[in-house]
Amino acid sequence: MILVDTTIVSVANPAIKAALDPNTNNLDNVVWVTSAYLLAYAVPLLITGRLGDRFGPKRIYLVGLVIFTAASLWCGFSGTLEMLIIARAVQGLGAALMTPQTMAVITRTFPPNRRGAAMGLWGATAGVATLVGPLAGGLLVDGLGWEWIFFINVPVGVIAFVLAWILVPNLETHPHRFDILGVVLSAVGLFLIVFGLQEGEHYDWAAWVWGMIAAGVVVMGAFIWTQARTKSEPLVPLPLFRDRNFGVSNLAIATVGFAVTSMSLPLMFFIQLARGLTPTESALLLIPMAVLSGVLAPFAGRLLDRTDPRFLLVPGLVLFAASLLWYASLMNVDTPIWMFLLPSALMGIGSAGMWGPLATTATRNLPVHQAGAGAGIYNTTRTVGSVIGSAAIAAFMQARLEANLPGAADAGSDFGSGGTLPDAVVDGFSSAMAQAILLPAGVLLIGVVAVLFLRRPKAQVHEWTAAAEASRN
Repeated sequence: MILVDTTIVSVANPAIKAALDPNTNNLDNVVWVTSAYLLAYAVPLLITGRLGDRFGPKRIYLVGLVIFTAASLWCGFSGTLEMLIIARAVQGLGAALMTPQTMAVITRTFPPNRRGAAMGLWGATAGVATLVGPLAGGLLVDGLGWEWIFFINVPVGVIAFVLAWILVPNLETHPHRFDILGVVLSAVGLFLIVFGLQEGEHYDWAAWVWGMIAAGVVVMGAFIWTQARTKSEPLVPLPLFRDRNFGVSNLAIATVGFAVTSMSLPLMFFIQLARGLTPTESALLLIPMAVLSGVLAPFAGRLLDRTDPRFLLVPGLVLFAASLLWYASLMNVDTPIWMFLLPSALMGIGSAGMWGPLATTATRNLPVHQAGAGAGIYNTTRTVGSVIGSAAIAAFMQARLEANLPGAADAGSDFGSGGTLPDAVVDGFSSAMAQAILLPAGVLLIGVVAVLFLRRPKAQVHEWTAAAEASRN
């Protein structure tokens, strides 16, 4: 539900605007439907991971699930755009409570030598969600109305609550002293950075936007300084980064978050506006990626349990970057539509060696009592990477449009008004979108270099078994 809700709204934005904001001529207001969710999701992740350690990941997960499901119902019944934006922010808070607990439960339930297979299934959901979000959004909006992209979460949430209540174990809690200063500094710093990056394009990167981002960096610097000096119990245990695999995996997942978030915008703009496909038809082109990622990810996870993580991560990241370069080479009006299925398939193979193996490698060496803190840091890094990717691709697309179609960038909102483009601008528009998709490919190569510095983790089965037995007792 969390991953689908980061993508499903993009398909429904035109319908939401027509229903709730029909009297304005720009898209700025409706963008907040996504921005509010992303802000409320990204900012609390460091704190919610630690809450799972303190009160138990199952309890915090169930609380987050109730908030997320109730907020989804609220979103569907919203009668104004402002009400929908508020409901989306509450929904993002529920997602922030849930996300770190999923990794923490896996880390604390499975021994290191079996964790790869479990994380493989966990990672497979990412590939499936990239298809389900746009496809479900197109089908629901076309068939039932925009409200149903939120109503669909309600039965899923109810079923998930019952299953989690029955099947997920009550794990040992660890008493923590909450670092109040760290909570405040991290929340303020992340909010300033995420808000500035998310809304910078909207405000034409005004001086105050850069000032907000700079202030956020300064506050985060102060946060790290206080974390290093806190003698009792810091919100972010910096010694976790002494584990090379944890630090490297965080850098790599930031590049993955950047690439996955940013690549879809130029690709979908090209396929829908330059080639005339509907949102549902566009999503169908992603089926090979979702199927291959979902099928192969568990096998990649089992293989990871027996081999060096670099043997999976390097090919996975390289194949994903190669699929983006392949897309760029195909993005012209002469390419048969069926050929876009081929890089989609390659992307699915790469995804299988990317999501689960990175999560497993990051968490494999974590102490059991810090599983929630580590998961919170990892998911925060991924989300901030996604925000940076979202802001960067918007600016890069505008720059390439101006370069290929001088003067067209000023009319960029017309490109999102639906229908196909005039023949006179199709070639220039296609070239701009193809060049834009090179940005996430380049950033992903940074991730390739990073994972080369990983180490093969040591066997920790006996240490984990003792900790798990103590937890049960």
